[in-house]
Amino acid sequence: MNIEICFRKEVSSTNDWARQMAEEGALEGTLALADAQTAGRGRRGRQWSSPDGENVYMSLILRPRIHPENAAQLTLVMGLSAAQGIGEALKLPVQIKWPNDLVIEGKKICGILTEMSAGQDGIRFVIIGVGINVNNASFPEELRERATSLKLEKGEDIEKNQILDAVITAFSKNYDKFIKTEDLSGLVEEYNQILANKDRQVKVLDPKVPFEGVARGINTSGELLVERDDGKVTAVYAGEVSIRGIHSYI
Repeated sequence: MNIEICFRKEVSSTNDWARQMAEEGALEGTLALADAQTAGRGRRGRQWSSPDGENVYMSLILRPRIHPENAAQLTLVMGLSAAQGIGEALKLPVQIKWPNDLVIEGKKICGILTEMSAGQDGIRFVIIGVGINVNNASFPEELRERATSLKLEKGEDIEKNQILDAVITAFSKNYDKFIKTEDLSGLVEEYNQILANKDRQVKVLDPKVPFEGVARGINTSGELLVERDDGKVTAVYAGEVSIRGIHSYI
């Protein structure tokens, strides 16, 4: 994948900027990168703290020729890629909290937000936004128990470009695998190896009928397989529910 980086010192959110560029015809591989966001957001509209100059805030424009119903799996492709890239670059034990958060020792370091535009002819474009806590020296009291940064985990300042390059390199390789099959069959084993939820008790916050069980990994569609007390395995789709650990964030 050819990457063209577009940089601004400050934006409302890199996803919004990337969407604007995509609407204007930006090619696949265009990357919106900023030092700060004034209105960064995460999944389900949650605010994403975006202090100036400390972290990686980026959004990648894709124009995949796939069925629209398979586009949500790109979130997992990016999650795996970011975990692999960061882990390899810094030799840190990065794991994935399904479907779209990266954690180190149970604390969040990265969030991913995927948005799509589609029409009658299929997908127009997909935007994958990534926010990585790189050089935060501290967090507000309400976040200290569940958030960390690469600097805090490594004990030294981290070069942001090193992280950016590592993540994009890993994504390019994994994206090629995904596009060939339109599923995670070529990535599911690697994903499950670093899945923090795997073989742990989880609570499925289904708005219809919440339930508990043990996470057994993902399938090739990116659904989380949750084994209930009666042995029945339920495939949980990320767009419909959230997952929480029984006794912790994981």
